[in-house]
Amino acid sequence: MTTFIAEISSPYGLLSVTEHNGAITAIDWRKPENTQSSPLLEETAKQMAAYFAGDLQEFDLPLAPKGNEFQQSVCALMCEIPYGETTTYGAIAKKLGTYGQPVGNACGGNSIPIIIPCHRVLAADGIGGYSGDGGVERKIELLKLEGGFPYLL
Repeated sequence: MTTFIAEISSPYGLLSVTEHNGAITAIDWRKPENTQSSPLLEETAKQMAAYFAGDLQEFDLPLAPKGNEFQQSVCALMCEIPYGETTTYGAIAKKLGTYGQPVGNACGGNSIPIIIPCHRVLAADGIGGYSGDGGVERKIELLKLEGGFPYLL
C-alpha cells in the first residue's frame, strides 16, 4: 500500500492531492504535512493546470473516491456530467431511486472535488451547497470557469 501526497497550485489556493495504490483518492485545501510526488501526481498537476487554464474539459486519471456503495454511485453519476453543464440533486436521485437529500450528502462527502465535479450539481431551487474551501462562492467560481454560470440565472 503506497500513498503519495503532492501540493498543487490552483487559482483557488494550494490543493493537497493524495494518491493511494495508483489512484487519486482525495483533494483538499489543507497544506499537506509531508509531500512526495509520483508520476500520477505529476500528471494530475498537468491536467489540473490545463483545466484551470480552460484547456481541459475532461480529466483522464484513475480515481478511487472514498465512500460506501451509494456514495460511489453518486460519484460515478457526477463524473458523467459534461463540462459546463449542470444537473440537480433530484435528477441524480431519480436515477438511483432515492431522494435528493442523500445525494446532497454524498456530494458533500466527495473526496475528490473538482475532478469529480460535485460543483455541477445544483439544488432544484438554487445553487445548493459546496463543501470545498470557499463554499458556495467557490462553486460559482468553478461554474464560471466552465461557462456553466448561466445555468444559475
